Amino acid sequence: MAFEPTEIDPIKYGVLWQRVQDMDKKMDKIERQIDDLVALANKSKGGFWFGMTVVSAVSALVGFVVNNWKH
Repeated sequence: MAFEPTEIDPIKYGVLWQRVQDMDKKMDKIERQIDDLVALANKSKGGFWFGMTVVSAVSALVGFVVNNWKH
């Protein structure tokens, strides 16, 4: 036989409600942190490609100078 409660215990319901509210706040905080991490990753990705462009340009310039210096 399954147990079927006839009444909802207001104390247990209140505790459960509070736990749900706490979990909701934690989820909101986690979502904000994930958004911040994604924004930071996108910034660093742009910095990485800018650095690669600068290094490539400098190495091309050095290669050009060294190649013309020998001749």
